[in-house]
Amino acid sequence: MTRSDKSPTPSKSSVQKPQNRRKTLRRLGNYLLKYRSLLFIALLLTFSSNILSLIGPSLAGKAIDAYGTSKGNVDFTLVFRYIIEMLILYALASLFSYLLAILMIKISQKVIQRMRTDVFNKLSNLPIGYFDTQQTGDIISKLTYDIDTVNTSLSNDVVQVLTSIITVFGSLVMMIAISPYLVLVFAVTIPISILFTRFMSQKTRPLFRKRSAKLGELNGFVEEVISGQKVIKVYHQEDVMIRRFDHKNDEAIEAFYNAEYYSSTVGPSVNFINNLSLTLVSMFGAILYLYSMLTIGNVSSFVLYSRKFSGPINEMANIISELQSALAAAERVFKVVDELPEKPDAANAIDLIDRSTNGHVSFEQVTFGYSKEKMIIKALNLEVRPGQLVAIVGPTGAGKTTLINLLMRFYDPNEGQILIDGIDIKDYKRTSLRKIFAMVLQDTWLFQGSIFENLSYGKPDASLEEVVAAAKAAKIHNFITHLPNGYETLLTEEGINISQGQKQLMTIARAMLLDAKILILDEATSNVDTQTEIKIQDAMRDLMVGKTSFVIAHRLSTIQNADVIVVVDHGEIVEQGTHNELLKRNGLYAEMYNSQFAIYAADIA
Repeated sequence: MTRSDKSPTPSKSSVQKPQNRRKTLRRLGNYLLKYRSLLFIALLLTFSSNILSLIGPSLAGKAIDAYGTSKGNVDFTLVFRYIIEMLILYALASLFSYLLAILMIKISQKVIQRMRTDVFNKLSNLPIGYFDTQQTGDIISKLTYDIDTVNTSLSNDVVQVLTSIITVFGSLVMMIAISPYLVLVFAVTIPISILFTRFMSQKTRPLFRKRSAKLGELNGFVEEVISGQKVIKVYHQEDVMIRRFDHKNDEAIEAFYNAEYYSSTVGPSVNFINNLSLTLVSMFGAILYLYSMLTIGNVSSFVLYSRKFSGPINEMANIISELQSALAAAERVFKVVDELPEKPDAANAIDLIDRSTNGHVSFEQVTFGYSKEKMIIKALNLEVRPGQLVAIVGPTGAGKTTLINLLMRFYDPNEGQILIDGIDIKDYKRTSLRKIFAMVLQDTWLFQGSIFENLSYGKPDASLEEVVAAAKAAKIHNFITHLPNGYETLLTEEGINISQGQKQLMTIARAMLLDAKILILDEATSNVDTQTEIKIQDAMRDLMVGKTSFVIAHRLSTIQNADVIVVVDHGEIVEQGTHNELLKRNGLYAEMYNSQFAIYAADIA
């Protein structure tokens, strides 16, 4: 089963279920508080910029009153003084706003850097089971798109929220000072705006959560399609994958549309309410002026303050949609951070590196299943003496690779125990346990870097002579030396500029370089031609001397010299012995071997 096959598809109900918004905000706040000094400067700049801007309308009103209400009654000196003061104040406010924007970008980048580091570190410490049940594209989406969404909100929305709070409060104080009666207009319009905004917020929050989830599904599908292009083309499934992509793309677009549609209605609606309040202020302000309760300058200043008062409320309505998106993204990110890591080592765990290891391995009554409903390994017993070469064979799905996963402690048995040198592997430190293994998988993995860096991946301090010796043993040295830069030749991402067989040889050389006590070869020669495979088998035979080796193989001709062959079927050992012994029993192994020999003979014929 592939990773994508086991990836659960979020149901509609699970996607739309509201989460703890306060908890998410609190956790984001904790990230911000790690940079208290910068945050304090940002708050100071925000306060200073907005206070200076709030003084402007008052000076504008005074300038208007300085004109007087009759011809020739203008105090130009006073008017120009107010104008110059406004220019200075607005220039300083703009400067502070500019510095604030730069500072918030710096703060948000620091927060996002820490958040992305936390997520990546958590991914590094999660058990293999997590990756077996999650789409790769969805994990990447959380690490990139979702965190970038949070970044945008922190760098822009936080500033807008702080500015809005100061502006609204400051404008309210100034309006009360000018005319408490006119402020009563907002006693009607503001509650309407708040209630409407709250209603739409509750409606859009699950829509933004669904949007993030659908994008993660789309990314996961695209990642699978890109990595499987050869298979898709071989089986002529381009049209099928296009239809599936269109379906997932339509779902993502619909989720985006619904979230943006409902959130976009908030701004215009609140803006209408704010314009209504401005109309009422203008009307009642004119009445108060006629009764000499306010001057024209007072009315003008009040109108300007009312715009400043209602403007942030309208902006808050627009910001809410971005905040909903950021919170939905943050929830997905924190869900990864909150995943349970691998079980910690026991308090008195043994460090295998500090003691000699013989490589004596025992499985005692081991029972295991990836789910409680279906057990794959059932009360299995197996003893492997130090230095033995053990081949594990069996039909597909019999549990061969599962045995290796248990031995490496990628998973722990449901029942029973696995012993190395008579000690339960749960009593060893997990990191030191895995350092005594060298492993070559059927699925090769090479990273972007030089060939030397890839071969010495498990032994960073290896010398060039050691790397060359391992490459020669793996029959890859000649190929490397014929490359333009030899061992310094750079491999492209995942080593796609070399053949699959050459990649397999490099992973074998990488394993040979390690001074491991136990070797694990999981279909390690499956991508190598028969002639090269024979040479590698001879080289590996020398490498395995004095080491316990586990070989999983489907090609039975490659394991005839194994000290013991273990035949696994339905999670149980059904046969065990040497090649000749098992052939004489005429059981499952003999049936498998004879069928492969018949196929080989037919190919030759």
